[in-house]
Amino acid sequence: MDKLKAWARKLKRQIYTLYFACRDNRVPWYAKAFTALVVAYAFSPIDLIPDFIPVLGYLDDIILVPAGVWLALKMIPRDVLADCEKKAIDLLKEGKPKNWVAGGLVLLIWALIFAWIIYRAVRFYT
Repeated sequence: MDKLKAWARKLKRQIYTLYFACRDNRVPWYAKAFTALVVAYAFSPIDLIPDFIPVLGYLDDIILVPAGVWLALKMIPRDVLADCEKKAIDLLKEGKPKNWVAGGLVLLIWALIFAWIIYRAVRFYT
């Protein structure tokens, strides 16, 4: 159980490292775009596969997020990662940040996707 907790803490630190990396000007645009998607998905309260679905609900948390983090870390230059990791460690010592604008944006995107699905379903059945 201790190994699992250590793995989760490391993953959390890596996600915050990516958060700082996608805001760094030294990171290529394609890496920023992918990293922003990974960070937004990791911090989003809405999952691709809802957690209430047995077994499958946790696959995105166990497979998709770590795979995205791993790939994003490979895209970012090592010197940038070192700087961003230091910022992430300092931030985690202070406590989690609260970015209500980013949270609202994620919820708005999900609401637009949901509205589009409903719109398409209504048009299909009428």
